[in-house]
Amino acid sequence: MTEVHAQAAGNPKQSHYLAGNGALMILAGLLCGLTISAAPYPRLMLTAHIQFLVNGMMSVFAGLMLKTSLSIVGRRSGMLIVWGHVSAWAVCFSEVAGAVWGANRALPIAAAQAGASGAAPWQESLVVACHVVPALFLITAWILLVRGVYRGGSERYDAPAE
Repeated sequence: MTEVHAQAAGNPKQSHYLAGNGALMILAGLLCGLTISAAPYPRLMLTAHIQFLVNGMMSVFAGLMLKTSLSIVGRRSGMLIVWGHVSAWAVCFSEVAGAVWGANRALPIAAAQAGASGAAPWQESLVVACHVVPALFLITAWILLVRGVYRGGSERYDAPAE
């Protein structure tokens, strides 16, 4: 077993966590889609529905990248990647809350299309914070994944033939 494959084999739990997280997010997104017409601001609920689905697919894809050794990362980086994707739940649920409250600071274009007049200041702050903090985690996670792709590729092609 090459060093690259041995390192990739150290991430099976992380890839399963990511795939499970993504599958749950996709399920939540589908269920969220059933509530679009009943929401006070349906356009914002549609945004929440899409956010769940996109983040779920992104999490599953990250899990597949780790599982198939497309991205080679260390154990700590792998856990940062997992927690980055888990933090996306805060984004998705804050969008559901924004659709109920009519929040308009985090997503001003969608809120304007929905006719949302704004929520209480604490609600707006909560929705914004739930977007900003996970976004930083996800950006870090994807920097690590992309770095792992290039790291794994260079190790694969630079390795001597067996």
